[in-house]
Amino acid sequence: MTDPMVPPTPPVHLQALLAREDLGLRRIAGPDDPGTVIRWAHASEMADPYPYLLGGELLLSAGVHIPEGAGPGYFDAYVSRIVAAGGAALGFGVAPVHEAVPKALVEACEMHGLPLLEVPPRTTFSAVAQAVWQLMAQARLAELRRVTEAQQSLAAAAARPDPLRPVLRRLAQRLNGWAALYSPDTTELAASGPPPPPTAHQALTNLTQALRPSDPTTPAAGSPPPATVGSPPAAAAGSRAAGAARVGAAAPGKHRQATPTPTSASDTVDGTHLAAYALGTGHGFVLAVATPHRTPGDHTIASVAAALLTLLTGQLRSSTATARSSALVRLLLGTPPPEVAHLLGAERWHMVHARPDGQAPPDPLTAAALGTALGSALVDPAGETVRVLVPADHPVEPLPGWTLGVSTAVAPEDWPAADTQAARALARARATRTRLLRHGDRPALADLVPPHDADAHARSLLAPIAATPALTDTLRTWLSLHGSWDRTAVALSVHRNTVRQRIARCAALLDADLDDPDVRMELWFALRTP
Repeated sequence: MTDPMVPPTPPVHLQALLAREDLGLRRIAGPDDPGTVIRWAHASEMADPYPYLLGGELLLSAGVHIPEGAGPGYFDAYVSRIVAAGGAALGFGVAPVHEAVPKALVEACEMHGLPLLEVPPRTTFSAVAQAVWQLMAQARLAELRRVTEAQQSLAAAAARPDPLRPVLRRLAQRLNGWAALYSPDTTELAASGPPPPPTAHQALTNLTQALRPSDPTTPAAGSPPPATVGSPPAAAAGSRAAGAARVGAAAPGKHRQATPTPTSASDTVDGTHLAAYALGTGHGFVLAVATPHRTPGDHTIASVAAALLTLLTGQLRSSTATARSSALVRLLLGTPPPEVAHLLGAERWHMVHARPDGQAPPDPLTAAALGTALGSALVDPAGETVRVLVPADHPVEPLPGWTLGVSTAVAPEDWPAADTQAARALARARATRTRLLRHGDRPALADLVPPHDADAHARSLLAPIAATPALTDTLRTWLSLHGSWDRTAVALSVHRNTVRQRIARCAALLDADLDDPDVRMELWFALRTP
């Protein structure tokens, strides 16, 4: 299945290919429609290419398949099969088999409405195919840039104090159309952009109703007859629906079995493209969009807006969000964590530290997506690292594109210690190139020593370097990675020579032989003491 967050590769307009002077292509038959697009180029000398076409091709042929003395009937059958397969255009090479395009082929293409291009002798079919891929790559890059800019703009709007209207306004601007948020009772909560014509507006309202979960035994009061979402509705002349599920119809008052509720649907009414997206909160909110044109990236941009609005509308209706807000306020006012932990819905928690594989720091949208994947809304994007508090009953598994460090399961009063555990686990995971590393939860040597004695010993032993956190952090990381200079440098994001200098400084200040395993064990014990 395709990723809804990545726009599909846009098709290439046939006019753009004809405009390439290096190819010298010339249209000699078929409609001169500026809207004609091709999705790929395919060369074939089959007399019947129908079984090998997917639709949207520029079919290239040198006429090798044409038998000697072929008449109009042969060309009519040949062109009709290309049209039936959904071919977008036919390119005919005039060399080396034919000195000119057969007149009967020109007439057949004209009759069936198939654009026919003359490919000059100097232009190879591979050059035509390469030009198609180049144009597609350019269009793809432009579309990705547009989608990326739209994502950043929507994320910035979602971060504002009153984000609903700014998100809709940015979405309408990016799509050059109209965007609205419908409440569960089918009223417009907010809208932005030039409104669509009344007929299209009403059709869009009807489309949003098809995305709401309803009582399977009774139709919604005042709702129009259910339409098909995913195929053309029989009752709507001049419109075409395309979606993901079918909404069954029943006469008023009669029993109607429950059917799966689609998550999105689209329609075209009076030349206006309509789309509706059910927000994932489960409360019946729907995002509606009306645009004069439809490009491959529009669905991706609208899907991003729907994801953001899902989070925002979830805050409107979620009691758990209210509880989290209450817990945050109490913590800010000085209430101890154990007294507010019950508001968060779990007794024990894992702290997760995560770093993305990319070089750029994670943005708020990426951090929110990570929290969703881990099953928690308690997300803190702090610089290059994202911290997430995850309930202990939610398993933390490796995630593509992320390196994770996970603490042991702790009670709220031990969150600071868990934060330290997760940070160390992440540093070790990055140094060892491991996707996920968990802090060990077995009884340790420290459990055999009274905490007061262990703390006093650690403070005494580490006193010479305690005032320099860089030295203690480097020594701890270096010991945890078995004295590896390179891995320690990676974990601390410093040069390996810096690591060597710091370790040498630690050895001098501590007056210790760091090659002695007993010394290393004693230092490791002290460094792990809370």
